[in-house]
Amino acid sequence: MSLRERLATALRKTKDPNCAQTLRLVMAALKERDHCAREAGVAEELDDAAIEAMLRDMVAQREIDIARCEEAARVEDAEQEAAEIAVLQRFLPQRMSDQEIEGAVDEMIDTVDAKRLKDTGRVIAALKERYYGEMDFARAKRLVCRKLG
Repeated sequence: MSLRERLATALRKTKDPNCAQTLRLVMAALKERDHCAREAGVAEELDDAAIEAMLRDMVAQREIDIARCEEAARVEDAEQEAAEIAVLQRFLPQRMSDQEIEGAVDEMIDTVDAKRLKDTGRVIAALKERYYGEMDFARAKRLVCRKLG
C-alpha cells in the first residue's frame, strides 16, 4: 500500500477529531502539490519519497512553531503542534538510534576513505544518499567532526 493510500485510509478510519484535522491538512497539501506538479507538466502524482519529504517539512515547521509558542507562553498551542507531529510521524519511517547512527558514520568514513575534517562534506553527502529520511544528519555531522577532528 502506498503512503498516499495509507494516509487516505487513516483519514477515513480515524475517530479522533484532532487526528482527522491533521490528516485533512496533509491531504490538502498533497492535493496542492499534485496540482502544482500538473501545472509544471508532470503527469504523475507524487511518489512516496516526495510525500515523505513533505511530511518531514510539515514536522519541521511544527517544531519551529512549538519553539515560538513556548517563547510566547502559549502552552496549549504548543501542545496542539506536538499532537500534530505525533500524527505525522506515524507515517514516517523510524529514525535511527544513536548506536545505529554511529555505526553508519564509522562505515561511511571507511567507505569514502575520509581522513581529515575537510572530508566531512563527502561523508555527510554519502550518508544523505544512503540514509535520507532515516537519520538525524545534524547528529551525524557532529559525530563525523568528532571522529575526523
